[in-house]
Amino acid sequence: MPPEPDRHDQQGGHGHGHVISFDPTVADHDHHAPVPTGGRAVRIGIGGPVGSGKTALVAALARSLAGRVRLAVVTNDIYTTEDADFLRRNAVLPPERVEAVQTGCCPHTAIRDDITANLDAVELLEERFGDLDLVLVESGGDNLTAVFSRGLVDRQIFVVDVAGGDKVPRKGGPGVTTADLLVINKTDLAPLVGADLGVMTGDAARIRGELPVIAQSLVEDPGAAQVGAWVCEQVAALRATV
Repeated sequence: MPPEPDRHDQQGGHGHGHVISFDPTVADHDHHAPVPTGGRAVRIGIGGPVGSGKTALVAALARSLAGRVRLAVVTNDIYTTEDADFLRRNAVLPPERVEAVQTGCCPHTAIRDDITANLDAVELLEERFGDLDLVLVESGGDNLTAVFSRGLVDRQIFVVDVAGGDKVPRKGGPGVTTADLLVINKTDLAPLVGADLGVMTGDAARIRGELPVIAQSLVEDPGAAQVGAWVCEQVAALRATV
């Protein structure tokens, strides 16, 4: 009499028949408590996948907001200072207002789990310029799970781009679903890559509920006006609570 088939093989073969399900709206546990905003600059994190346009957005905001708020920038790269060098080279801010963090590890770790290096960079800028209104903290390129600790930033922007395909927003992940603002970037490329902006913005609105979504092209709007307006609103609201 032949042996009874293994029940795992009946479910999918090779003992891998179990379905593992994750809640895409829940981020990993944040080990750091939010830091009171009193007496310091507002901190806004900008994260997103590699190539989504985070550094270009930081540059656009630095140019457009420099006359309205006193700001500085912290960038994250794994092994280089490339993003900071880009900002300095393009003179979007005086070079001393840009600090670079070399994470030496997964970028997610440095903005979420062990935030010490980023906190040191932010505090260095605050000591150097005692009158800062805003520090932008740009994460190194990561994936859809990358979110900032609330012990590091007060608000966070997550950037995706149309070149990744119009499926990206509905794939979810804590970056897409929980960030205070989702930016769908490089909309001018949509016709070239076959991405449907209506699908992207519709899926983003559905999955994010009341959290805002901005679709933009820095080719068409080099100053990132809508994102800049949102940032100014956050700075004004948070500083008003001091």
